[in-house]
Amino acid sequence: MKLPNSYGSVTKLSGKRRRPYIVRKTVGFHIDEKSQKVKQEFAIIGYASTKKEGLQMLADYNKNPFDLTKAKITFEEVYEKWSKQKFKTISNSNVNAYKASYKCCTSLYKTPFKDLRLSNLQGVVDNCGKNYPTLRKLKVLFGQLYEYAMKNDICQKDYAQYVDIIQYKNRNPNKLERNKFTAEEIQTVWSLSEDKYYQTILMLIYTGVRVSELLNLKKENINLDEQYFDVVQSKTESGVRRVPIADKVLPFFKNWYYNNNCEYLLHINGKKFSYENYYDSYYMPLLNNIGINHTPHCCRHTCISMLTSANVNETIIKKIVGHKGKMSLTEKVYTHIDIKELLDAINLI
Repeated sequence: MKLPNSYGSVTKLSGKRRRPYIVRKTVGFHIDEKSQKVKQEFAIIGYASTKKEGLQMLADYNKNPFDLTKAKITFEEVYEKWSKQKFKTISNSNVNAYKASYKCCTSLYKTPFKDLRLSNLQGVVDNCGKNYPTLRKLKVLFGQLYEYAMKNDICQKDYAQYVDIIQYKNRNPNKLERNKFTAEEIQTVWSLSEDKYYQTILMLIYTGVRVSELLNLKKENINLDEQYFDVVQSKTESGVRRVPIADKVLPFFKNWYYNNNCEYLLHINGKKFSYENYYDSYYMPLLNNIGINHTPHCCRHTCISMLTSANVNETIIKKIVGHKGKMSLTEKVYTHIDIKELLDAINLI
């Protein structure tokens, strides 16, 4: 079947190829210097597995033409363009989650974004070996990239919405239950508290902060004399708060505060800890060495449990740990609790 003039063409390439059909469009002409003949100039729309698929690709293009210069933009380039905009508006923890998901997509990096199909995305999901919570983040990343690409006319169809992760809902081999530390486990950690890295676990337990909040804590936001620090960046609005430093762990805060010129309280060789480095190289190995298997969130859960067992007022507990969505309007607006009350409460555990 002869295609109309200026419609474009679908041509089979030589050799063994996964997508042997090239779909292209004439965009101009030039005179060949050697032959002095008129030569066509082509822009590539894409590549197809079959001629039928190529013809459909060509028909879709002629129905909804797009900028062919964008046809060469790769998955990697879309991610870079999108992340430059997105990362300015989200927390460090969300940035790290997106970066971790992107690392699963190495097989897609150099593929033109508009050539991606559901099988490419699903292949990453099926072969990365990640657990269900990680796959959810991966699918969110796909969705974000497709939203960006479609807004910028880089592709015409969102394949991210069809990615299936439900089949892996029960796959979470690394899952750890969020249980509180037992009294015996806490005592074991205390027995090793001369080690400054074991101190960080006790600092988490006796403040109830999220691990990201402690890792992001700068010295400028710490008042050792009055025994508190300010969380100025948190995953929730209620997480921005003033946290008391219990007498028990005050020496640990001083130890970390004064032993280096780093602007952050916790650091490794004078540089801020990343979550991955702290979790993989310090937190988990330290606990595994003494036969304890708890996530950093378990430290927070333990603090809340100990405060509850000590009959601390619920509103004070909420103020200390910054529980998302847990504080009533009355508590937010009308309840003023000074640092001394918070300090008295944390010293009960």
